[in-house]
Amino acid sequence: MKQHERITPLEKDFAKWYTDVVKQSELMTYGPVKGTIIFEPLGFSLWDNIKTILDSQFKKQGVNNVYFPLFMPKRFLEKEKDHIEGFAPEVATVTRVGDTELDEAIVVRPTSEVLFCNYFSDKINSYKDLPILYNQWANVVRWEKTTRPFLRTSEFLWQEGHTVHESALQARQFARKMIKMYRKFLQDYLAIPTLFGKKTPMERFAGAKTTYTVEALMKDGKALQSGTSHYLGQNFAHAFNIKFQNSKNKLEFVYQTSWGVSTRLIGALIMCHSDNYGLVLPPKVAPVEVVIMPIFADKHPLVMEKSQELFKSLKRRFRTKIDLTNKGPGYKAAANEIKGTPIRIEIGPRDIANDEVTIVRRDTLKKEKVNISEVRDRIKPLLTDIHNQMLAKATKHLEDNIVEVTNYDQFKAAIKDNKIVLAPFGCNSTHEEKIKIETQATTRCIPIGNASKPPVDAKCFYSNKKAKKMIYFAKAY
Repeated sequence: MKQHERITPLEKDFAKWYTDVVKQSELMTYGPVKGTIIFEPLGFSLWDNIKTILDSQFKKQGVNNVYFPLFMPKRFLEKEKDHIEGFAPEVATVTRVGDTELDEAIVVRPTSEVLFCNYFSDKINSYKDLPILYNQWANVVRWEKTTRPFLRTSEFLWQEGHTVHESALQARQFARKMIKMYRKFLQDYLAIPTLFGKKTPMERFAGAKTTYTVEALMKDGKALQSGTSHYLGQNFAHAFNIKFQNSKNKLEFVYQTSWGVSTRLIGALIMCHSDNYGLVLPPKVAPVEVVIMPIFADKHPLVMEKSQELFKSLKRRFRTKIDLTNKGPGYKAAANEIKGTPIRIEIGPRDIANDEVTIVRRDTLKKEKVNISEVRDRIKPLLTDIHNQMLAKATKHLEDNIVEVTNYDQFKAAIKDNKIVLAPFGCNSTHEEKIKIETQATTRCIPIGNASKPPVDAKCFYSNKKAKKMIYFAKAY
């Protein structure tokens, strides 16, 4: 039985298809505690590549890596009212060690704003200390009621950036810079197009003044928040008394940002690109770009010899491996397809006789014959084309599934059809909550700039009163 036959067709049951893909491709396995996962080598290598690329980009902006503790006193979290209310249902708390009750409850970090703020309150004195641009690669714990690998787990990996500035303008500019960096990363490395904008007050990060977001569309029509950047203003500075002496020798509160992406990006690329044969990995982050698959090498020594020669030639420029498993050609092909390797090179006795190989691209499963001497030069443009075609396909899917509506009946029909809806809205939080209850759709973002302005005299699609903003709605993960 071919491995991809173990995958439920996505058209039949998308949730089951997703679970089958992540398990059969050996990205992860379930941990011993509900809601946790074990990253297997392929899954962790994928995250490691994402981490390496982003870390390099952060450093170019002058960001320094640090690491803060996993634990914090519960009283820290309680200092910022909106923050504790936003995270309270998900917070894991330690009250006992062995047989001893702790004098003070300790929280396992759901995020680290308050830890950084406590540090900043001691660290910062003068405007000469600013800006501070920090990032940490860490794990966090949020006790989710409903979990799904990579999308929502009780513990997940991420990066969280925390910066401090002397003016609101500088902080807001940095928050925008980082969300634009995320948007470009998703497009240029994960081949995922996104919608870009601001969250409504109801959906923004707990304790933030403004939350910027990038939203991706999955194959089932649901949106996925794929990265956020928050302008915190002085909210946390007031709570933690983070002041500095400005250039006029006056004390004032600092302005802050925080921003992050997580292993949810792995879930995004799975649901955006993969198919009923398994993973389809974007070449720039794929742990293996090229797999060489010898066919009947046990009976034809020249096949293995040529495979090894090709491997030595390609590994200098590409992440390459040879499939040496003792299985038949059909099984090996299916096994490599399910793991999403962008390019598979098949070499068999007939290929050797014709001085050629068969190249199979994972995104389309199309095959082509290439002379052995030309293989090395063929790989790079092929990898580029695979990325471009994946991005083009995902972009068309996004554009084809955005519907603009003017009334609630149109809205409900579009949401039922799993579309992203762009609609004029009165920006009433009570109405926003009712829409969520009635349709399961939430506001995804308010477009930036002129795109957020509704037509002249436009009415809110829900209340029929004057519209304030054009807003994207969708069902979401």
